[in-house]
Order: sequence, then structure tokens, then C-alpha cells
Amino acid sequence: MDDFADIMDLPHHVSERRRKMTVYERAAQFSAFAALTGYDEAIDETARLTAPRDAMSEDDLAALDAAVRQLLDAEGERPAVKVTFFQPDARKAGGSYVTVSGVFRHYDAETGRLLFTDGTAVPVREICSLQMRHRKTQP
Repeated sequence: MDDFADIMDLPHHVSERRRKMTVYERAAQFSAFAALTGYDEAIDETARLTAPRDAMSEDDLAALDAAVRQLLDAEGERPAVKVTFFQPDARKAGGSYVTVSGVFRHYDAETGRLLFTDGTAVPVREICSLQMRHRKTQP
């Protein structure tokens, strides 16, 4: 303590240039940091599960083809549709099965997608099942 005797009674320094930090700001200086940036994201990505695409039988493919043709024939009627399709994963092998319901609006031959009135687009090549029901029109 004798080494600091000459400064012990001096007033506390207050900066004229910088504002005083809040308790929260002072605590943030000492908070933990991620030494391995992206490590948690890599672990989460590895743990994320994907499903393989199931193969369809010839009979299932024929029935699906008939359902798609029937849907395209009814394009002007705006039928209500429930579609299940395989959505490939962008980062790893496999993907997931997604089911959407909506009102069919148009088939875009250029992109090979079914377009719905809500903006949903479903690639025809990925469709696994399709259920259609005609909407009742109001007089």
C-alpha cells in the first residue's frame, strides 16, 4: 500500500470527451465470446435431418400423371388442390416432403411449375400426390 500513497487521495478522473458507460455497457465488455465463429451453426446443420426421396411405382406414376392432366384441363375453373411434393435440401443429400393446399391458377410450362393464387409455386417433377376438388361457383 505504501507504493500508492502518493495517489490515494487524488480525485477520481472523469473524461471530458467520452460519456459515462452504463452498467450494462460495462458488463458487455466482459461477456463471453465465440472463439470458434460458426461452430454452433455447423453443429446445428449436422444435426438437421433430411429424408431420402421415396421411389414411386409405375402404377403410382400413371395415376399421378392422370391427376396432373386432369388438373391442367381444369385450369380455367380454378380448382382447389392439395399437393404433396419432395423439396430437395439445398445443403445436403435428401430433403423433406411438403404438403400445400390452395387454389390452382396456372401451369408455367417454361419453369415446369404449378402456380397457385397465393403465389405458391410447386415443381411438377417433384410432386408425389395430388388431390383436386372443383370449387362450387357462386351464382
